[in-house]
Amino acid sequence: MSLAVNFLMSVWLLLVSWGQAIAALTALIGVGFGALFKGGGLSKNLAAAFAEAVNQRRAFSLLRVLWPNLALSRQFVKAYENDGTAVVTRHDDCLDVLNRNADFEVVYGTRMRKLTAGRNFFLGMQPGWDYTRDTSAMHLAMRDTDVAEIVLPRGAALAEELVSASGGKIDLPPGLTLQVPWDMTDRYFGTGGPDAATMQDWTTILFWYLFEDLAADPTFDAKAMDHADQMRAYLDQTIAARKAHPVEAEDLLNRCLALQSAETPGMDDLGIRNNILGLLIGAIPTISKASCIAMDELLDRPASLKGAHEAALADDDALMAQYIWEALRFRPHNPVIYRRATRDTVVGRSTLRQAKVKKGSLVFAATLSATFDPYAIKNNNAFRVDRDWKDYIIWGYGMHTCFGAIINKALIPAILKPLLKQKNLRRAPGAAGQIDSGGTPHPQHFHLEFDV
Repeated sequence: MSLAVNFLMSVWLLLVSWGQAIAALTALIGVGFGALFKGGGLSKNLAAAFAEAVNQRRAFSLLRVLWPNLALSRQFVKAYENDGTAVVTRHDDCLDVLNRNADFEVVYGTRMRKLTAGRNFFLGMQPGWDYTRDTSAMHLAMRDTDVAEIVLPRGAALAEELVSASGGKIDLPPGLTLQVPWDMTDRYFGTGGPDAATMQDWTTILFWYLFEDLAADPTFDAKAMDHADQMRAYLDQTIAARKAHPVEAEDLLNRCLALQSAETPGMDDLGIRNNILGLLIGAIPTISKASCIAMDELLDRPASLKGAHEAALADDDALMAQYIWEALRFRPHNPVIYRRATRDTVVGRSTLRQAKVKKGSLVFAATLSATFDPYAIKNNNAFRVDRDWKDYIIWGYGMHTCFGAIINKALIPAILKPLLKQKNLRRAPGAAGQIDSGGTPHPQHFHLEFDV
């Protein structure tokens, strides 16, 4: 009986996949015709169209059926050394790539060393002593219990204060989603920078440099290096000042210095500076961008926005968060995670989709595609708030899951809750009510209004 059920289920999933692929192809043909006849040039219009998550989902739907593991000799990324490109679209294959550290290495080390002027940060490390030393030490300093005891109460209170003071009109990034994570770096990390605007700028530019400057723009490289110089100098001065003039504070910097006093490996001044620098880069831009695009997606879905609003009013934080995570499934802040093949290998081994990946290829594990794979995700195209957390790959997977994932999971709903509670939450009229990235990969302005 189970064999028959499995066979029928396999046939059904195949039909579902093909049906979704045909629908996606039809929609993409329409997008292509629109780009062809719209002013501004075909290539520019297509680039703008495929910057939208909906069209990325359509393209991945097609690839999952026709070419689930795509291997090309062409280099699309200039920022990190590679000899070609592979795109992995199926859920199980994406997780397989992110788990096989010996076959698919993280690539960020070369740029991370430029930012620190020497050492790597554990985000760019392969398994080994350096990675174990640094992550273990930082877990001693940055405790999971801090989220409920320190980070969440302060973040929730500040978000409530900022929304209450907005008078029914708020520019989301500068008015809320950048402010709350910056406050965390100031109070909890102990390294908020000379001021909020400077730290927000430093971290946004350096995040962009590490993860989004794939074309290796030399002008942008120079700007990033200048920002890195300034950030290192600030952190060096802050560490020296704290050692010279100790303060009573339950913050990350004090804990790192206590570990240094206990002769914990990796906790010399340089190690503390580099680890905090890496954590800062990952904190502010990630939390702000994810908060903005989750809200943007909910505003495009009135029924879901209403559900999130009702959950927020009822203080059902778990349900409210589910609306946010599902919004980020449809429109993630990072649709792919990339690795580099360390040797000739294969993905999708022993399946009809098995594909060879050559040593040196940059491998894009398309997590956006993985979370819409009907073979792994039930009712994959439906917006549902009853999904298991394992259905989401928001903060990465495996050894290099985001170090601050536990903070992000708590703080993003806390940031958005005061807004979601408001009556008649809506976009500001015209262009102001759309996300304005200001020529960057990160939201700079996003004006919302609500009734007071």
